[in-house]
Amino acid sequence: MQANIGNTERIARLIAGVVLVLLPFLFSFTTAWTWVSVIVGLVLIGTAAIRFCPVWKLLGICTIERRK
Repeated sequence: MQANIGNTERIARLIAGVVLVLLPFLFSFTTAWTWVSVIVGLVLIGTAAIRFCPVWKLLGICTIERRK
């Protein structure tokens, strides 16, 4: 797996993931959307941690800034 997530996107994914995981606990949602929020948040945190997104790979997207 070659990294395809740049630092800016990595930070944004990490912040969004943490927010999505914490939302149900802060507002005590008890619907199916609670689990969707937690799962999506964990996926965002995971992709930020390993710097690889399979969807970006399929679409040919790479957000790593190349140095000259």
